Amino acid sequence: MNIGEAAKLSGLSAKMIRHYEQIQLLKPAARSAAGYRQYDEQNIDVLKFIRQARVLGFSIAQIDELLSLWQNPTRPSRAVKQVALQHLAEVEHKMRELAAMQATLQNMISACSGDDHSHCAILEQLAQKK
Repeated sequence: MNIGEAAKLSGLSAKMIRHYEQIQLLKPAARSAAGYRQYDEQNIDVLKFIRQARVLGFSIAQIDELLSLWQNPTRPSRAVKQVALQHLAEVEHKMRELAAMQATLQNMISACSGDDHSHCAILEQLAQKK
């Protein structure tokens, strides 16, 4: 199948498929006599794997590692779990950072009168040097 069909089946854009090939996350597709990329079911499975991993926020390096583990039938599951645990720790860290940002923004917004006066507590807090 061509790249358009592969994109449709995998849920990725043709541009992303080409990008994943360029960064060697996906092995280069076979080419037709006319030079067009040709994909098979195995390529689609890999693309779906990549898409799902991206949806979960895994980095390209982590996806590369997971792909390698997925394609290795003698892999220890502890190696896969370690990648997932590392990613979960990163997600939890980001969630704490976002919660802190949310609390700060809520406090700043509550402190602003939001009326016609020029005084604004939000701008004052942003301008504070800490």
